[in-house]
Amino acid sequence: MQLARFQAAKTFILYDAHSVCDALPASQIDPTLFSTTYWHRQGAVVGEAPGRGTSLFVQAGTQQWVLRHYRRGGLIGRINRARYLWTGLERTRAFRELRLTAELHARSLPVPPPVAACVWRSGLSYQAALITQRLAGSRALAERLIDADPELLERVGTTVARFHAAGLDHVDLNARNLLVDAEDRVWLIDLDRCRLRRPGAWQAANLDRLARSLAKFDAPPGAMAVIRRGYQAWPAVTPRAG
Repeated sequence: MQLARFQAAKTFILYDAHSVCDALPASQIDPTLFSTTYWHRQGAVVGEAPGRGTSLFVQAGTQQWVLRHYRRGGLIGRINRARYLWTGLERTRAFRELRLTAELHARSLPVPPPVAACVWRSGLSYQAALITQRLAGSRALAERLIDADPELLERVGTTVARFHAAGLDHVDLNARNLLVDAEDRVWLIDLDRCRLRRPGAWQAANLDRLARSLAKFDAPPGAMAVIRRGYQAWPAVTPRAG
């Protein structure tokens, strides 16, 4: 399946599912491709990502995709693992994340190219899934911390600053949602529940969340200070106090 450059999203309905597609031709994307069973039967599953949900790496023609189904965490996840309240198609988590990812990608910010999202509505609730392109050779920053040099850590800070300058409030900024590819370029993933905002206290809150994540993954002493140095060096962002 060859994907064209991002163009205006096309929305279509197949069976009981609503899909929005940023890959052309749209006829290549249908709800079947959001089924983990489908990819397993095709023998096209090439890996799996850590996390609370079912996130598979699949071989789609000459590309690899990441298929992620939305899952709840915490106490509510023990009761209701995958269903969300229906408040309209464009307000679903999958559609909002896909459109935000597409906008940031169009601005040349380092996010995975979006492919498609799908929502299955049932009465007052829905389930959802998202497909993005897999970043070849990438590893989570959490896996690189032990050998991360100051140059890479400063690049992490600069990358976060670029997103903040664009107004992105990443509500789950952690060492697993920052990826480092084979050329040491830094990428940001998992934009679920994120949004574009004016500068504010959320910027410092994002950095504080990342600092807690680094401590959780036993980052070397001073790693966060180096990241903050890279962040401060980016001229287009002014951090705000929390």
